[in-house]
Amino acid sequence: MLELIAQNMAPIMFVSLIVFLLLGYPAAFALAANGLLFFVIGVELSGYSGGSINLDWPLLNALPQRFYGVLSNETLLAIPFFTFMGIVLEKSGMAEDLLDTIGQLFGPVRGGLAYAVIIVGALLAATTGVVAASVIAMGLISLPIMLRYGYDRKVATGVIAASGTLAQIIPPSLVLIVLADQLGRSVGDMYRGAMIPGMVLTGMYLSYVLVMSIIKPNSMPALPKEARTLGSGVMSLLVALVFTGVVFYFAMGYFEKSGSSVNNSEILAAAVAVILVYVVAVLDKFLKINLMSRLAQQVIIVLIPPLALIFLVLGTIFLGVATPTEGGAMGAVGALVLSAIKGRLSYPVVRDALAATTRLSAFVLFILLGARVFSLTFYGVNGQIWVEHLLTSLPGGQLGFLIVVSLLVFFLAFFLDFFELAFIIVPLLAPAAEKLGIDLIWFGVILGVNMQTSFMHPPFGFALFYLRSVAAKVPYIDKVTGFKMEPVKTSQIYWGAIPFVFIQIAMIAIVIAFPGMVMHYKGKPIDPSTINMTLPEMPGLGGLGGLGGLPGLPAPGSSSGGNAGGGLPPLPAPGSN
Repeated sequence: MLELIAQNMAPIMFVSLIVFLLLGYPAAFALAANGLLFFVIGVELSGYSGGSINLDWPLLNALPQRFYGVLSNETLLAIPFFTFMGIVLEKSGMAEDLLDTIGQLFGPVRGGLAYAVIIVGALLAATTGVVAASVIAMGLISLPIMLRYGYDRKVATGVIAASGTLAQIIPPSLVLIVLADQLGRSVGDMYRGAMIPGMVLTGMYLSYVLVMSIIKPNSMPALPKEARTLGSGVMSLLVALVFTGVVFYFAMGYFEKSGSSVNNSEILAAAVAVILVYVVAVLDKFLKINLMSRLAQQVIIVLIPPLALIFLVLGTIFLGVATPTEGGAMGAVGALVLSAIKGRLSYPVVRDALAATTRLSAFVLFILLGARVFSLTFYGVNGQIWVEHLLTSLPGGQLGFLIVVSLLVFFLAFFLDFFELAFIIVPLLAPAAEKLGIDLIWFGVILGVNMQTSFMHPPFGFALFYLRSVAAKVPYIDKVTGFKMEPVKTSQIYWGAIPFVFIQIAMIAIVIAFPGMVMHYKGKPIDPSTINMTLPEMPGLGGLGGLGGLPGLPAPGSSSGGNAGGGLPPLPAPGSN
């Protein structure tokens, strides 16, 4: 019996961890307690294992060094920076301004508010990277408006919850930082790989709204004319876009002719064009010149600052100017500047942002430390070999492995948070994926899209909980219409999320079927036939024949005896003194 337990310590340890977590113990303490408990058992049973357990008491001395490795990890510094940036932006009212403006822009079409929520969700994802901030902000601002103008409750709640989870896959996502760290890959490469899948998923959400607006037009009516306070003026906005394109064209020509910063001429030209149109819109609004419509003014003034912040964070990372940690620091400073410009930067805002950032960072750190204790024991009982053999022996090769892993993560996401999945499951899956020849950035993006479903599917979807916390629980009187509004039921939130869960599952299949969506992060492939290597001539060599010019080496064709060059003495014959 003892031999059976000792030789199957790895699966017993893994199942025990799942039981601990399902019983409701905090993940960090469940990991650490499980690791220490089985360390003691493993040391006592090592003699019965036939060499499969490599644990001894002195191995515990390695824990402090493993803890220090976590504490000194500079990559993880990006997590508090991006968290702080997202919370400050949420407090600054940026989400409210974006939702109001884009809602007015799409107001005349059916489903306009739903389109606005999805677009703003993508923008907030690219500026905050925090799901909770996005869902709560849009739930507080958009949900009452959507219900006021007759949106179906299932559609409204589903769109808001799903749009908030875009912060999981669109950079600068926190889960992508953690996945890159656990997979041992660059955060910048992970961001590049996830950008196109994030945009495609956003497009799939928009397509769903389009289809629903055709099939069930009464479920998402257009905004009535009296609600569109900014009026019309789409043509004015199109003229402003054309003006921006013209400025970009001439500016790029100027920078290319000047010969300075040729490699970045497109970026410099785009910056000049965007800044110019923004300045024109601001002057037009405050000087009342009336070059643009009110709608065009508001769209330009509201959209450009967050887009500039996105470029400051992601653009500098993609260009190689800044690391993700440095990009997060610049984003945090940029969020403070934007909040100050809006006049909403105050001590309570900074205090609340710092408190929330500290809580999340401590949560991540404790899980990481617990995972270090668990992995020390798990690797000591050859758990990684057990997992690798289990996964690499699956039928179907790479495809079979990816399908089984996706099903496993999808199932575990019903019960575990994405941080717990990233710190517990990913380190076990990565060696098997690498052995099968799977690109780990591609694998990380697949896991990221899959973990996104953990926020959406009942009964433990965190995005659903966030929305439930801000949605009306009792009947209320609408402030604008004065009508009595019915509360939002929890069942309506759950049913509204289900179509988007299926969309995310379809997205997982698309990323698996089309790896090129992610592999573009490697850049264009290099054709070896185009490589031309030219070696510089070295003085005194004169090609191969020039070897004779080296001291101690004879010229080609000359006798090799004696000290020809006068430099190196002749080597003695073998066996001589």
